[in-house]
Amino acid sequence: MNTRPPLSLLAMTAPWRSWLVVVALLAAPPLHAAPPAASAVVPSFAPVAEVNGSALLLNGSGVRIRSRLQVYDMALYTPRRVHTTSALLALPGPKKLQFEALLELTGTDLGQLLIRGMQANCSAAQMSRHTPSTTRLIEIFSARSRLLRGESFGMVYIPGKGTQFDIAGQAQGEPVGDAEFFDMILRTWFGPASVDPQLRDQLLGHRLKP
Repeated sequence: MNTRPPLSLLAMTAPWRSWLVVVALLAAPPLHAAPPAASAVVPSFAPVAEVNGSALLLNGSGVRIRSRLQVYDMALYTPRRVHTTSALLALPGPKKLQFEALLELTGTDLGQLLIRGMQANCSAAQMSRHTPSTTRLIEIFSARSRLLRGESFGMVYIPGKGTQFDIAGQAQGEPVGDAEFFDMILRTWFGPASVDPQLRDQLLGHRLKP
């Protein structure tokens, strides 16, 4: 398979490419194959997560599967349980997305796929309005090119502060953005062009049909 990045990516600066790689790991397939997954197994996450002094409940969890490969486990924590996308996006207070990589995830040519996904779920005005936050993300992730198998990754919205990113439980810089910015992140999985509708339903607490 030809893994040479598109010219549009090659033309970008190194920090931009690194940021796109790190975030794209969450939504796109890995480049290296692993044993196929016959079916999704609901992962085990703690029932409660503490965020800035608030106890959040495990709303739902699931496995991201792409081409029969289990890519990462994912959990959604909320102040109270919700079962629809509209209720989730309208829910005030802190929220948390937690991940655990099931493969060694690499990037390079995946950034362009993520951009298409974000554009499909957010307006151009939103993307433009949050340029300062995405610029900060570039700084946070410029030195991070991949997630190792078993490595955790989190994104937490803290009201009044913004979105805090962490890798292996370690905060990566200061929180960025606002509530709308975190909603844009959520829409990667919960927007009209969700990267994985089955995972979205699991995160909303819906049981998979046998």
